[in-house]
Amino acid sequence: MCDTWVALRDATASGSVIFGKNSDRPFFDCQPLVLHSSREWPRGSAIQLEYISIPQVDMTLTTLGSSPYWCWGYEEGINEYGVVIGNEAIFTKGFRDSAKKYQIGKGPDLGLTGMDIVRLALERAISAEEAIYVIGKLVEEHGQFGSGVPSQDHVQGGYDNSYIVADRKEAWIVETVGKRWVARRVIGGIASISNEPSIRNHWDAGSSDIVDYAIMMKWWPEKLRGSFDFARAYIDDMNSRQVSHIRAQRSRDILKQSYGRIDLSVMKTIARDHYEGTFLEGPYFDAADPDFQSICMHVSPTGFTWGNTSSSCVAVLPKNDDDIPVFWWAPGPPCNSCYVPFFVDGSALPETVSEAGSFGKVLTPPVSATEDSFSPKSYWWLFRRLMDLTKGDPIASLPGYYDERNPVVRSYFDELESSFEQEVPEIIERAQRIGGNDKKGRAEIFDQFTAQCVKRVVSVLEKLLHNFSS
Repeated sequence: MCDTWVALRDATASGSVIFGKNSDRPFFDCQPLVLHSSREWPRGSAIQLEYISIPQVDMTLTTLGSSPYWCWGYEEGINEYGVVIGNEAIFTKGFRDSAKKYQIGKGPDLGLTGMDIVRLALERAISAEEAIYVIGKLVEEHGQFGSGVPSQDHVQGGYDNSYIVADRKEAWIVETVGKRWVARRVIGGIASISNEPSIRNHWDAGSSDIVDYAIMMKWWPEKLRGSFDFARAYIDDMNSRQVSHIRAQRSRDILKQSYGRIDLSVMKTIARDHYEGTFLEGPYFDAADPDFQSICMHVSPTGFTWGNTSSSCVAVLPKNDDDIPVFWWAPGPPCNSCYVPFFVDGSALPETVSEAGSFGKVLTPPVSATEDSFSPKSYWWLFRRLMDLTKGDPIASLPGYYDERNPVVRSYFDELESSFEQEVPEIIERAQRIGGNDKKGRAEIFDQFTAQCVKRVVSVLEKLLHNFSS
């Protein structure tokens, strides 16, 4: 489960495109942040992914992304051209049909995971529009059948994918079903997606047979061809839409309320939302004891939320060619975490943010991956430990914990985030004064600043962990 949203230039206070995503995964699914520099590849090279090997391109771009411990790809990421992508699981008739066939030995070949597609598109595209065609080609050539969840088989852990792809000028929504896809351009305003198809009667690009295939499968009547509705035709009507539709509408509602004033703060408010300020008045007891799925997701003893928000990002994209994108990233549920500014224009990340737990950061088919567990070297796991201590238990939320401890956590992290936000413009200005020709010098400025930010966060983390463990 995930949520992804974007505000275009006319909707933001600064005139910059701003992108946000919460990645919701099983509560043990550690998600390090990784940086891969641009690289030339020998002709004929191939990439080994979780299930298949595919041809490599001659040159890959620099990318920064949030990557599950077993995974080659990203849940969300950005490249050196300021293209940013996040994906969502969507549940379709196409996947349901493929899963049934797979169970009797007649299913499709295994393909790409949605996370692989995110990274592949970022490595290969210099604009959002180019990225959507990279995604479409990858889906058509390789498919996407296979589990994307550790320790779950291909039927239980599989799904199709949707994406928001954005650059400094526009955004696209891309939705896929097996080896087919459609994409809709968003040139102004706001957009938000969750775990359901959202493209209806209009799209700007896609597979040529998207309508014919649905009619052939009897998912849409021939007599209504002229009013074809992609989402209505392809959505899995055996899967409850309440798991996604309310969250999608909630993020859209906050974006609409803040239209023209959307900034980093608004995007973080969305990421930390548990329906506070609505007729629901937030959760019945506390946010870490969920009554329903919220944008900021928390594991439940009943299992209905699937897990926690494993990472969250807000990407502020450049307004022009000389500007610098900032990728604000937080591990774990953002209500209990701290956003730190990272830069794809840097050259290295603090080692701790790229560390997984005891399993390690190892490319592994998720069906074969065992649960990751705590390591003190892992920034992600330190935050997971903090979440557990804040609510008194790894899964349940015990009375008297979250409501008392989370405000303490927020008081420390809100102060840090405010400080970082005030310091970022000066850091960017220093880097711009160096000029684009001295990439090494610019990268050192970003690397040193981010390292100091992470060091300050870890210092607070250690203090909170000590106090809550006493």
